[in-house]
Amino acid sequence: MKCFIIPSWVVGLTLLSFATNGAEKVSVVSIKPEDLVEYETQPESVRKLIEVSLSLTKKKLGYQFGSNSPDNWGMDCSGTVQCTLKMFGMEKVPRSSWDFYEWVKASGELRPARGVTTLDDPLLADLKPGDLLFWEGTYETGDRSPPISHVMIFLGTLKEDGGGVMFGASSGRRYRGKSIHGVSVFDWAVPSPKSVSKFVGYAPIPGLKVEDEVLVAKPLEKPNPLKSALEKFIKKSEVSPP
Repeated sequence: MKCFIIPSWVVGLTLLSFATNGAEKVSVVSIKPEDLVEYETQPESVRKLIEVSLSLTKKKLGYQFGSNSPDNWGMDCSGTVQCTLKMFGMEKVPRSSWDFYEWVKASGELRPARGVTTLDDPLLADLKPGDLLFWEGTYETGDRSPPISHVMIFLGTLKEDGGGVMFGASSGRRYRGKSIHGVSVFDWAVPSPKSVSKFVGYAPIPGLKVEDEVLVAKPLEKPNPLKSALEKFIKKSEVSPP
């Protein structure tokens, strides 16, 4: 599926990048939506977003800086998020990680979490499946302010081991000890205090409809003989003539 028609000169640069930097062999991981603890209790729109995201992990796409189309054999981080949201059905989606950050900031939904170094930090308490995740310092961004350099989508928690996972594109991030190069599922992790990169925040996707009722299993009510007898008496009284 073409998410964007790229001019031939851009494709040429992309292929040149692949020729010079493409020593990395495509190495990706895919999971099923049902592998996520939260999947079945999410609104329909979030479930669809998860499904679209994971469908791209099955295409064996590498990491390609400057690409936002699967037809180029790979995509970069923001190109992957943009392509995913367009496949989901959204229009006028940002292209760069900085543009995504400014997009959610303008929506008023950004949850700042700059510099958190542990996943149990209270600043991450509101994180939900489908949220966008932002980092800075993963590469030199020139005069960007703030220097946002990376974006991914939080997927939720794996049933298998209870660990968090996210979706996007990277060359070097990991999944359960495996180095990844491509469009894939990744470990949900934040940088250590010594890292030059910093996690800066997260936010729900603007315009993503989540008004559907979240499905929550109700606990089974134990039978109460006294209550049942009382209900039968009241019902009989209501239908008896005065």
